[in-house]
Amino acid sequence: MMEPLVSLGLRSAERVFAPGALLAGEMQVDAVDPRELKAVELSVLWYTEGKGDEDLGIHFFERRQAEGDGPPVLHTLHPFESTLPASPLSYDGTIVKVRWCVRVRLFFCQDREHVEDFPFRLAAAQGQLVEP
Repeated sequence: MMEPLVSLGLRSAERVFAPGALLAGEMQVDAVDPRELKAVELSVLWYTEGKGDEDLGIHFFERRQAEGDGPPVLHTLHPFESTLPASPLSYDGTIVKVRWCVRVRLFFCQDREHVEDFPFRLAAAQGQLVEP
């Protein structure tokens, strides 16, 4: 079976966003038989990497799934948008790192899943303090 092609385009060419900024874009799934796709999830989330327990927080989530007897339309171009929170900011420490991404998860009829992450950074402008 061919691997799906997940395309994600953000409206901003930048991959660094300020707290409170609008993260907006479009997502599309290709190279998949639309009848085999059961559901598509799109999340905006942060997670930690490094020593100790890893944490994960979901800021935005939406799930679309095939409904009814007609052909599913889960592979078509789908817009999304979410206003980003004040924290946690992206961080590249020695012991722990905080990462942000848009995660797309595909669910297939044969109980198979495919996940792709599209990273970005949440960062205050240099010299700017972020109010909680």
